[in-house]
Amino acid sequence: MTRDATPGLLVAAPASGTGKTTVMLGLLRALRDDGIAVQPFKCGPDYIDPAFHRAASGRASFNLDSWAMTGPRLDGIAARGDDADMTLAEGSMGLFDGVAHAGATGNGASADVARRMGWPVVLVIDVSGQAQSAAATALGFARYDPGVRVAGVILNRVASERHERLARSGMEAVGIRVFGALPRRGDLTLPERHLGLVQAIEHPALDAQIAAYATFLRAHVDIAALRDAAAATPRPVAQGTVVPTPPAQRIALAQDAAFSFTYAHVLDGWRSAGVEILPFSPLADEAPAKDADLVWLPGGYPELHAGALAAADRFRAALALHAETRPVHGECGGYMALGEGLIDADGTRHRMAGLLGLVTSYEKRRMHLGYRRATLHAPIGGIAAGAMLAGHEFHYSTILDQPDAPLAKVVDANAQAVPETGSHRGGVTGSFFHMIAPLGPPAA
Repeated sequence: MTRDATPGLLVAAPASGTGKTTVMLGLLRALRDDGIAVQPFKCGPDYIDPAFHRAASGRASFNLDSWAMTGPRLDGIAARGDDADMTLAEGSMGLFDGVAHAGATGNGASADVARRMGWPVVLVIDVSGQAQSAAATALGFARYDPGVRVAGVILNRVASERHERLARSGMEAVGIRVFGALPRRGDLTLPERHLGLVQAIEHPALDAQIAAYATFLRAHVDIAALRDAAAATPRPVAQGTVVPTPPAQRIALAQDAAFSFTYAHVLDGWRSAGVEILPFSPLADEAPAKDADLVWLPGGYPELHAGALAAADRFRAALALHAETRPVHGECGGYMALGEGLIDADGTRHRMAGLLGLVTSYEKRRMHLGYRRATLHAPIGGIAAGAMLAGHEFHYSTILDQPDAPLAKVVDANAQAVPETGSHRGGVTGSFFHMIAPLGPPAA
């Protein structure tokens, strides 16, 4: 049994760095200004871009991840666009880029999502340094997978009218539709940090910047033609629930510039299950709600705020009091904040909560990146020991000391053991991976 789905498009690219985020944000705002209710999505494990999507569209943006999510979960999350006029998804990396071994429904490539949802792809192609040759790239992408339809391209970083004519002629020669051509603009960029864009909440003039993107897109892209190109395949009617068992009924959630990396589908799933989420700010030295069943510290940038966290005596005391009788969990940055100490990039050591023995350092950066499959040795609140979780790890910190018992057996997408197992002490748990979705219940 199937139902009709809201028509959509996937904004993708041959590679990272082509300008697809600029296009995505400009289109979201332009469509919103035209009175179109547009539902944004992000392919893959990204917790920064969706905040920009929300700022541009006025709607929460949800992740769709074929490696970590089952088919019913993907369909259930995509159904968040059922009340919209159109859906617009942003790809990650290159359209067909993913891991070597498939996970729940695919290898994590944006193409997996386009194929499942029936969303035509609009390729953003950086034509700097080439002209007609860009058509060979577009043609290759159009023919690579018959199950993925490339509706056309948007040419980006065009140097001149002559350059645009040449690039367009190449596309016309191979039958690739051009929806627009964007002149090179060095001023239309968002600042970046080592995990991607600077967070939306930190951008001083974000709304004005997004409005400028919309004006830019309107001047150079046929937005009406893009709307007409949107499509979707009918989706199965949801059978049962796709909401995982929440870790607690009342969750005190840290939310500020140091702790902001949360997946919208996780929070939305918790709320759908009746969970009450109680936000608080460690940076403001706020205590978590006294009647919370669980305190959850998400990832973020604690290294940029280590001094303020070290001085947050009220927060630290309240967290320790909570941990005496009820669970506390930290993900990545939240995990580091639960440890004994954090050494920043300048080599200064800052006192953290001390509920775990973890000591981490940013003095010598080393990237840790990739999907993770974890089998819990200990519970995370109401998530029982033995449960299998799909997650993703992305950080630059180094572990100097981790004396507590490992939280989980953790492997990467190739089933190779990962030394960052997380750790637990009593009811306090922490992991470097961000949970995306459960993979299965505990073994009987």
